[in-house]
Amino acid sequence: MLNFRINKIILAKKLLSQLNKKPHEFGVRSELFSNIRRGRTLVEFSSPNIAKKFHAGHLRSTIIGNFISNLKEALGNDVIRVNYLGDWGMQFGLLGVGFQRFGSQEKLKENALQHLFDVYVQVNKEAEGDEGVQEAARVFFRKLEEGDDHALLLWKQFREITVEEYKRVYKRLGVHFDLYSGESFHQRQTQHVLQKLREQDLLKTTEKGTGVVDLSPAGDMSSYSTVLRSDGTSLYITRDIAAAIDRKEKNNFDEMIYVWTRIVEGGHCMSFIVCSSCRHVPFGLVQGMSTRHGEVVFLEDILDEARNRMLRNMSHSRTTKDLENPEYTAEKVGVSALIIQDFKGPITSDYKFDWKRVLQAQGDTGVFLQYTHARLCSLLRMHGDSASEAEFDPALLQEDRSIFILQHLLRYDEVLYRCTQELQPRHLVNFLMTLSHFVASAHKNLAVKGSPPALAQARLRLFAGACSVLANGMTILGITPTEKM
Repeated sequence: MLNFRINKIILAKKLLSQLNKKPHEFGVRSELFSNIRRGRTLVEFSSPNIAKKFHAGHLRSTIIGNFISNLKEALGNDVIRVNYLGDWGMQFGLLGVGFQRFGSQEKLKENALQHLFDVYVQVNKEAEGDEGVQEAARVFFRKLEEGDDHALLLWKQFREITVEEYKRVYKRLGVHFDLYSGESFHQRQTQHVLQKLREQDLLKTTEKGTGVVDLSPAGDMSSYSTVLRSDGTSLYITRDIAAAIDRKEKNNFDEMIYVWTRIVEGGHCMSFIVCSSCRHVPFGLVQGMSTRHGEVVFLEDILDEARNRMLRNMSHSRTTKDLENPEYTAEKVGVSALIIQDFKGPITSDYKFDWKRVLQAQGDTGVFLQYTHARLCSLLRMHGDSASEAEFDPALLQEDRSIFILQHLLRYDEVLYRCTQELQPRHLVNFLMTLSHFVASAHKNLAVKGSPPALAQARLRLFAGACSVLANGMTILGITPTEKM
């Protein structure tokens, strides 16, 4: 019994000392990861369509991909974050024709993406009952693929405007990319892809003149993927294959992770690529995500709504008046609330969005995580640098609440390992929620102020360690920890 107690004390001191000296290495340098290769990981995520406002439907891919990138980086991988934009295809033929008919350079300067959205809606309505509009769109897109100067100039303007607007929204989410790519970058490589398919006798021509790959086991064309239109223009699947080949040649990645709802149809089409290094991460749909103003949901409207609702909630707190920038804090807490609501369950499942639940300060919410972190930071500020500099005696941490926290912190590496294996953030969310509940109970019952100096120092070191792990875990999830609320 004595040996068990001594071992527990040694382990507690080692754990809290490691958290004090190298907090960012805690958990991620565990022996559990000794057999995992730390190489180059390319993560493709978000991938909205250009010339459209950022729809809330792209939020899931964005935050899931950001989590995976953060996790891989924390483990020591060289991570390349790629945003593969939907910037090519027949819809740009339609938009080009629409802008020629209804577009205005003046309105483009005032509110670019809203104007392009309005133009696209208007031309789509016309195209439904007018074959001439549809033919004009096909002609415009063919000009794009053939490199027509006027068509390319207009398309380039749409793309540049969109990327700048998206960067602003990504900044609000705390997301960045190393590379903005897109289907357009690879449209000229599609002939190479088609040639590869021909060489492997995979490309067939239908009676309608389209190029397809037969996916049926029996080879009877009962299931196939179209890779070429009858007019010779490419499709997204052809450009996706070209992109995968190009990335492998240029980046020499050890693994490539796609965060898509769309599953690549043409498994046979990818057979000449090193498919074992590619991993698809699918995800479910979000239901009921809308603002009070309507059902057409753009991401920036959701971010504004989360910030404004959080700001109203914070206005009832006596500590809000001490914040230098309440709007900034409300923004970060609002984003964390959206992320946790999304990550609480399996990402492959659909879930129903609920504004009331998402911004609650009690329960397993992003607001609760931020509140717990802010309280710990306040406690540490109150006691200056003593939490990290003074010696402490872990033998004094005998209360159950202290033991619960220490035992839970020891599970951090196991949780990260499971996240790595499954690429599911819910395991980390559950860990951080449990830690926050333990901390809340300990903070209420294990006083630092007024306790004997040695006991106060031991408790302070315990709270400091919990604060470090909480901040590290939140950062991996894509949440910016707030120090004041």
